Amino acid sequence: MSSTTPTTPTRLTGRTALITGSASGIGKAAAERLAAEGANIVVADVQDDLGEEFVKELETQGTKAIFVHHDVTSEDEWQKVVDRAVEEFGALDILVNNAGLADKHSIDDESFEEWQRTINVDLSGVFLGMKVAGPALKKSGHGSVINISSIFGTSGGFGSNPGYHASKGGVRTLTKNAALRWAQEGVRVNSVHPGFVETPFVKDLKGTPQDKWIIDNTPMGRYAQPEEVAAGIAFLASDDSTYVTGLELYIDGGFIAK
Repeated sequence: MSSTTPTTPTRLTGRTALITGSASGIGKAAAERLAAEGANIVVADVQDDLGEEFVKELETQGTKAIFVHHDVTSEDEWQKVVDRAVEEFGALDILVNNAGLADKHSIDDESFEEWQRTINVDLSGVFLGMKVAGPALKKSGHGSVINISSIFGTSGGFGSNPGYHASKGGVRTLTKNAALRWAQEGVRVNSVHPGFVETPFVKDLKGTPQDKWIIDNTPMGRYAQPEEVAAGIAFLASDDSTYVTGLELYIDGGFIAK
């Protein structure tokens, strides 16, 4: 059990959280943390086998959970997953827009198709999630949206992956826009900006010069663990942050502080 994970349900008992991209990585860690805090969990992902297996794990731990196959670029699928959450659990209280992917080239040689695919998942998927889930979140009485951006929503990074940087920067500002719109409608909207996290997303970097650069240029001198990002998500999902909206929460070992 991670030191950042509570041992008994506390802040989120009886609430329902929909987490996209939650069959693995940061999304899975967030689902585990919110479940440990007492929430019902909707695991939404395109990785069907991993998602179904994860739900079984959650259920053995006493969590009420369902898996829904979910393409975040489809408004129809968004409506289906939100409807399923409300049908299954009676309400939707927490939305974590976590699903994402990265493009692989620089602006010099990236195709428009690659750019568009990244924008569609990483930015348009967040827009659709908030648009479709908004009515249910407003009915909740304590609605909370946590949009997963990145340090690269603020920084130009390595001068590569333009679609990823543009979309994560868009998530950063879209979050503030929605936070202002819903400030008096019972829904808080915040963004989390992870730095370099030990997930499958960075496995190809291990042992490379870029890996050394990351360690050397992160003030805390290491990668984050997914559970450390999940702890920040849990705070923003809970009533401990009832006066927090439009926030950018950097969980990056001090990277952006430099």
